[in-house]
Amino acid sequence: MRESSLKFLKELLETPSPSGYEQPVQRVVRAWAKKHADEVRTDVHGNVIAALNPKGRPRVMLAGHCDQIGMMVQHVDDKGFIFVNPIGGHDTMVLLGQNVTVWGEDGPVHGVMARKPIHLLRGTSEEAKPPKFTDLWVDIGVRTKDEARQYVQIGDPVTFRLGFTEHINHRASAVGFDDKSGAWVVMEALRLLQGKRLDAAVFAVSTVQEELGLRGAHTSAFGIDPQVGIAVDVTFATDHPGMDPKVSGEVQVDAGPVIARGPNINPVVCTQLQKVARRRKIPYQLNGVSRPTGTDANAIQISRAGVAAGLVSIPNRYMHSPVELVSLKDLEHASRLLAEFVLAVKRDTDFTP
Repeated sequence: MRESSLKFLKELLETPSPSGYEQPVQRVVRAWAKKHADEVRTDVHGNVIAALNPKGRPRVMLAGHCDQIGMMVQHVDDKGFIFVNPIGGHDTMVLLGQNVTVWGEDGPVHGVMARKPIHLLRGTSEEAKPPKFTDLWVDIGVRTKDEARQYVQIGDPVTFRLGFTEHINHRASAVGFDDKSGAWVVMEALRLLQGKRLDAAVFAVSTVQEELGLRGAHTSAFGIDPQVGIAVDVTFATDHPGMDPKVSGEVQVDAGPVIARGPNINPVVCTQLQKVARRRKIPYQLNGVSRPTGTDANAIQISRAGVAAGLVSIPNRYMHSPVELVSLKDLEHASRLLAEFVLAVKRDTDFTP
């Protein structure tokens, strides 16, 4: 991966963006997009929309959501312990013992997510079942509620400790590859398309609040009114213990981006993505999804009078955990696939099934 693109990816992953609190990461996206787009704007919902050839036809929307799962400060008790509510879907077993950060108005406040020690749980009803959020608390090291309130306020967002770790074979782990990888892919595709002759208008969108119901994709798709829309998200890698390909398909890390097929996907878009991948020798995988996908593609497909929707996914191990693991090669191949798809879209391309 080229140095500046890797730096951009790291900045995304090291910047907090729980759903509804995406403003810091969208500043990073805007700074990147302004170097590569003809127009950049932010709508009232917080979606960042970067356009190339905005007067072209047809209009193609590329969407990757920048929000990540997180938590929100709900209550501070008399001793300064912080109780939180979830933003997005969490496995509370994963939360135990994690380093976390409260993103306060005056800067980050580091803490730990804790509960009663295991020694005191043995033989009790608590030992045998996962904890509830109300059984957990964040300890930031203060002594009293008043002291805690000097650093945090009700409603402050909380994340796992952010960071980026590179591994063997061009793989990396981080909090928030779901779905900052998608936001990176669509903005990297924009870079690859810069200066190219385009028939289509391209709108690369860093969408918000996907984890709360695809909200940013609903509003941005309505505003853009695209004829074609491709969402980029992560999908479950099934190449590690405990996964069943009969349930989620056969998906491998480092085998290329995943092109989805199913009722949420326009068949012409799906076929064209595969043709482009084969023609340009871009590795890819195919996965069937027999229902609405639960990604931005779902919202895009049914916007206004309907959009020819596609979905390209990055294989992701350990989703919604602090150690989400992906292949950097898969990210690069996904951005190339999107760029080549857009270049193949002509004014008279018909996406009617």
